[in-house]
Amino acid sequence: MSTAPLPDSRPHEPVRVGLVGAGPWARAMHARMLATGPETSLTAVWARRPEAAAEVADAYGAPVAASFEELLDRCEAVAFAVPPAVQAALAPRAAAAGRAVLLEKPLGAGLDEARAVADAVAEHGVVSQLVLTKRYHPATRAFLAEAAGREVTGARSCYLHGAFLGGEFATSWRLEHGALLDLGPHLLDLLDTAVAPIVSVRATGDPRRWTELTCEHENGAVSQASLSGCVRLPQARTRIELFGPGEELVYDTAGIDHEECWPVLRREFAHAVRTGKGTGIDAAHGLHIQELLEMAARTAG
Repeated sequence: MSTAPLPDSRPHEPVRVGLVGAGPWARAMHARMLATGPETSLTAVWARRPEAAAEVADAYGAPVAASFEELLDRCEAVAFAVPPAVQAALAPRAAAAGRAVLLEKPLGAGLDEARAVADAVAEHGVVSQLVLTKRYHPATRAFLAEAAGREVTGARSCYLHGAFLGGEFATSWRLEHGALLDLGPHLLDLLDTAVAPIVSVRATGDPRRWTELTCEHENGAVSQASLSGCVRLPQARTRIELFGPGEELVYDTAGIDHEECWPVLRREFAHAVRTGKGTGIDAAHGLHIQELLEMAARTAG
């Protein structure tokens, strides 16, 4: 296998992306997003179970790679849709081969794993981008733009759903680590961006049932975040309320169509690969979020 970076194609050609993983999230989002272009093409799928990889690949006429090394040979960028520990083992190898990486959150199951991913990306100078879904929706960007001009004293937030109660998204790593690792990155990222950088996090509760986070921000503001994947709700609930001397500012995903996120994510990742200029929602940012998760985990008891 060649480990040298692939020469860039013409700027307007689709970025050739290989997909690692064949689970529910790979089927529901990654494969469909990458294959429908026009900014990207799905050039190969690899998973530890070849039959699962074939099921995903066949739906879009993509080949199945017989090994991770073969996948790297077939693409110029790699998208990961696998548990955090698996991503942390494979992403540094993709970076060392000069491939851009589209990464899931969290970067790894623990801080050392996350640091290894971020260090590999930095060492090899490859483009990286995180699939923090909500960040790619116009409503989220409008909220963050409005928040940037606000003086925030405190904030309340929640991310709640019942997916861990059963169904295909009640996967082993989610049931083991709970909402802190799965849902926590979304709220910590949004609070860190909307309020001010988070400097400390304390957690109470059981990550597998309900976790409450208290965050202290660089500007002196304090925010709270409630996380659970084990509560019965008619639909997932993500809500952030910012308070200060002015009127409150509320972000609520109840009316958001998440299908609007994928074209933005695909377009921005492809542009980053072609230009070599990332969006800032990258592995380094993912490491910062993982450091906050580690702080929370240490205090949860």
